[in-house]
Amino acid sequence: MRSRDIKGNLWTVLRKALALNGDFYEHAQNTPKNQRIARTIVILAAVSHTLGSAVILVINRATLPILIFSLLIDALSVVVGYYFWTLTIWKIGQWLKRESLTYRELLIPIGFSYAPQVLNFLTLIPLLGRPIELLLAIWSLLAVIVAVRQGLDIKTRWAALICLVGWPLVQVAIGFVQVYKSS
Repeated sequence: MRSRDIKGNLWTVLRKALALNGDFYEHAQNTPKNQRIARTIVILAAVSHTLGSAVILVINRATLPILIFSLLIDALSVVVGYYFWTLTIWKIGQWLKRESLTYRELLIPIGFSYAPQVLNFLTLIPLLGRPIELLLAIWSLLAVIVAVRQGLDIKTRWAALICLVGWPLVQVAIGFVQVYKSS
């Protein structure tokens, strides 16, 4: 992969990331601008997820301390999930290819892959919240598979297998947070 900044602003990057364009992910390397944009996307994903949860908690009349604690845990689950998932992908990638990306370099394309999660606030739609959340999670999984395939220069099936190691763990952790908030 060549190291260069992604051309465009945050909205351009979001649009390209959502399109699952392999060339886009291949050129998403470790530069300060790309690091900021990737981090911003993950933070926006966490905020979007938290907004969806906030409305549900307010409707259920959660007390202020429970609301604040739940929203903090909710946002942290997205951010920690991002770092954990990247770590599992990086470790397996190291095992498969000795000359693979560093953990820090992998954070950028995987951060871009969180672009579908920016739409998580749509889970507020009655009766469609859970299906939308699952659709966005799968869309992010597909984006990460494309990013890993391009970043590690491996076949799609290997990228899918690598990504599927950590993805269920992240989904279960986020599910536990949601169950905890409902009780």
